[in-house]
Amino acid sequence: WCDRYRVDIWAYCLMPNHYHFLIRQDGETPAGLLPQRVFNGYTKAYNHRYGNRGTLFERRFQAKQIESDTHLLHLCRYIHANPVKDGFVDDPDDWPYSNYLEWIGKRDGSLVDHTFVQTHFQNPRSYRTFVLDII
Repeated sequence: WCDRYRVDIWAYCLMPNHYHFLIRQDGETPAGLLPQRVFNGYTKAYNHRYGNRGTLFERRFQAKQIESDTHLLHLCRYIHANPVKDGFVDDPDDWPYSNYLEWIGKRDGSLVDHTFVQTHFQNPRSYRTFVLDII
């Protein structure tokens, strides 16, 4: 379904009370439409199933344009370190609800751009060190 919007999900982390998605937009359709459509559809299905009305999420998602590689890499690290920062786990390796394990080569998955990771880091261990430096 990502091909329809011509976007790539680079980093994500699902938390108990919020989520993070780092999405690259390739086409004219704004990347912000992807989470809007996904979560609006989820909300409608949830409300239909449980007889609820209204929104499920407190705040509107934020879409921000990234202007530099430095900012991009910081956001990847921030997203993957979030479960540790918020006290859910002591090590990002222990949080299965993100694509961090794909970034460091400990899990196979399709929501990771291995070329991007290899372009910016010598090996998975160097990305792990980069993430742990912020914790």
